[in-house]
Amino acid sequence: MRRWLVVLASFTLLTGVGCARQIPGSPQPDPVKPMTEVSKDGFGIVAGFAEAPARIEIYTEPQCTHCADLQHDFGDRIRYYLGIGALQVTYRPMTFLDTDGNHHSERVANALFLAGTGKHTPATAFQSFVEELWANQDPGGKGPTDDEMAEMARTAGVPDAQATQIADGEAVVDVSGMEDLNFGFLYDIDPTATGTPTVYDLNKDRKVDIYDNDWLKKLVESA
Repeated sequence: MRRWLVVLASFTLLTGVGCARQIPGSPQPDPVKPMTEVSKDGFGIVAGFAEAPARIEIYTEPQCTHCADLQHDFGDRIRYYLGIGALQVTYRPMTFLDTDGNHHSERVANALFLAGTGKHTPATAFQSFVEELWANQDPGGKGPTDDEMAEMARTAGVPDAQATQIADGEAVVDVSGMEDLNFGFLYDIDPTATGTPTVYDLNKDRKVDIYDNDWLKKLVESA
């Protein structure tokens, strides 16, 4: 797991009994950080190292209050596991709660893709952005403005170039195509309870019981 590198500094390593040897180097944070990019199919945002032992998909809707609960309860732990390289998360946004003339979920989903395109955004910053968006929901309303989402992105650590695109409302994803593909995946996972949030374990090819308070810890530890 890529977490710590040794760089020049003074570090003491004890060898044998009562003997000490001065070894150059001390633990420092690994400069190679997990980043974020769009999935190969174009309709998911992948955060974390490709070689992370645990890999999940999260199907989520920007106006879904249960999705907000998931981020409130587990968002910080998701961010922690992303940061240490133990977890990779693919977010698959949905927009089924948009109503005629209300593009709330569509706009938030597009902002996620703007933040996640091109391996410019650290995975932990992207996760922080997700947490902020779902913490500032407006179910049934217009949702946050482009400027408000851009400020959330900057505060979370998303690079300014991507935040500026969010502020400009630049369209980057085919929302209709995204909804069709992601709903198809979601239906295949569970055709009976086809809703959000749904967490899917890519390694074990099964839906995760997110109502188990230890689901995330168990998933990472068993990977």
